[in-house]
This record gives sequence, C-alpha cells and structure tokens, in this order.
Amino acid sequence: MIVAVVLFWGSLAALAWTHALYPVAVSLAARVRTRRVAADDAYLPSVAVIVTAYNEENAIEARLENLRALDYPPELLELVVTSDASTDRTEELAEAAGARVLRNPRGGKVAAQDAAVRSTEAEVVAFSDANATWAPDALRKLVRSIADPRVAYVCGRLRLETPDGSNKEGVYWRYELVTREGESRLGSVTAGNGAVYALRRSDYVEVDPRFGHDLSLPYRMVQRGRRAVYEPEALAFERPTPTNETEYRRKVRMFEHAWLIVLRGRMLRGQPPGYFLALVSHRHLRYASGLLHLILLASSLALLGHGAVYAVFLGLQLALLAAALVGVGIARYYVLITWATVVALWNFLRRGVPATWAPQREELA
Repeated sequence: MIVAVVLFWGSLAALAWTHALYPVAVSLAARVRTRRVAADDAYLPSVAVIVTAYNEENAIEARLENLRALDYPPELLELVVTSDASTDRTEELAEAAGARVLRNPRGGKVAAQDAAVRSTEAEVVAFSDANATWAPDALRKLVRSIADPRVAYVCGRLRLETPDGSNKEGVYWRYELVTREGESRLGSVTAGNGAVYALRRSDYVEVDPRFGHDLSLPYRMVQRGRRAVYEPEALAFERPTPTNETEYRRKVRMFEHAWLIVLRGRMLRGQPPGYFLALVSHRHLRYASGLLHLILLASSLALLGHGAVYAVFLGLQLALLAAALVGVGIARYYVLITWATVVALWNFLRRGVPATWAPQREELA
C-alpha cells in the first residue's frame, strides 16, 4: 500500500513537473534573470556549411542552391557535402553544384560530420540537413551570437511548413520552442536541432558516432564552461511528417539515441546546479515519460478503492487512452510519442543503437 502511494504521487509529480510546471518555471525565471548574449551583426567569420548526406540525390541540388543564395560574403563561405557512402548520384550532383564533396566509408552521420570538420580551416562550422531550407539571413543570425566569446554553440529555429508555405507547427513544437528560448535566456539550451546550428571550429568536439549532435553538443559545451544558446531569428524550414504514425516511427529512432546519451553519455557530470536541474527536468524526465505513465497507471489500479483521487486519475488516464484510440488529434499524438519513449528504451536495451541511418522517404511524402 505505502509503496503504491509513493509510486503514484512520485510519478504524477514527475510528469506534472516535466510537462507543465518546468516550462512555466523556466519562462518565469527567464523574465527575472536573463543572461544576455553579446551578439554582433558585424561579425562575419569564415564559415563552412556542412550538409551530411546519404542517398539524397532528390534533395541535394535544391539544398545547395538555397545555401548559395544565403546573404553572406561568398569569399567567406565554404559549402561542404560529406557523404556517408552514398550509392546514388548524391556526390556527383553535389560536385556539379559547386560543393566540396567528401566521400566517407559508411559510418553514420556523426562520423561523416567529424570528417568534414577535420577537413576545413573555417573559423565556424555550421550544419544542416539535406532536406532543410534556410532563410537568406539564417547564417548571419547564427554567427552573430558566436561573436560573444562565452558562446560556443548556437541553434536556430526550425519551422514546419507544407509545400504551399502554410505553417504546420503543432502545439508540442511551439511549446518546446518557448521552453528552449527560456533555457537559452537563463544560460544554455538542453538540446538543439539538426536543421540549423553552428559552433566555433575550435569548440567542436568529436562524440561517440552513435550520439547525435542535437542532444550531445549543448551539454558538452556547458561542461567546458561555455554557453549553448538559441537564436529564434535564424530560421530553417522543413516539411512535417504527414501522420502521427510516421512521426511515431521517427521518434522511436530519435529516442533510441537519446536513451544512449542519457544512460551512457555522462550528461550530468560536472554541470552547474541550474543546468543540472534543466537536464533532469527537460531531458531525463521527458524521455522517461512513458515509464512514468505506466507506473502511474499501475499504481492507480492498485490503489483503486483507497480514495477518490486514485479513481479520478485512473479515469483521466483511461479517457486519454480512449481519446487517442478514436483519433482525437492532440491525445493521439501525445500517447504515440510517449509510447515511443518506452519502445525506444526496449530497443536500446535489446539491441543497442546503430551509428548509421537512412532517410525515411515515407516521412517526406
């Protein structure tokens, strides 16, 4: 009985904190205490924009055309396509489009990125996906924050748009960006995104090839006494996944890598107290949401008949599941993405995480 009560209230408190109270606390705290970035619009370092590609022949020409159109001095800009042993015409088309192409043995995205960084002498390295598009001033907006010597890493804002240009950002993504902005204003973000980010070449660190930069680079920068910040005016655009089910499959793959970093990446080692709390609140507890929900459901069932509060929360959980089953949008999305954290953990424990990846064509249909 006592164990069930502790599990019920502990899991409920953890879920409420990570999903609702922490974002509110961060936003409020950022209004009271903001660590400003000494951005400089006149700062124009040499930059290597690195696009990692594996069999991206259908996207690479448009990606490079977009990058060539950036509002940035061309003599300071180097376009690099680092191929993870592509077997289609990606490398040929990238060379014809004017990029410097690196042909790597199959080793995964991070290994290809490492090779590209080693091959350049640019002051700043910026990264993007082959299926993303940048606003003309995105690179200028990124590097202006790197003018601050305390800043090592900066990520931009990813907007999800349909081919006709309409905004398809969901409630979850908008709320995630608000939280990210608050974290940045307080000190550093706990994660970035792969579509638009940059860092000083001298600050670049090579991580386990199975890690992703989105989660691993920000906390590594903070461990080294630097800042990892968010620049909402540096815009990148991508098409959203067409259904919740395809987003679920994408999240399972992403969470597998997240679990690897959380469990073996030493994220919390040597972190300042505030950032330590942010990592636990926004990353560890968020990835554990599926397990916490299972604990809450099991403890609610065990405590049924021992108080009205347990019956109420059991009813709320069953109502959420029912809404997801009949296709209520936000409920279905939340249940699928939360369940993805559990499936990803099982996959990680059962077979580990591969370093290589392949584009999911069905997600871009």
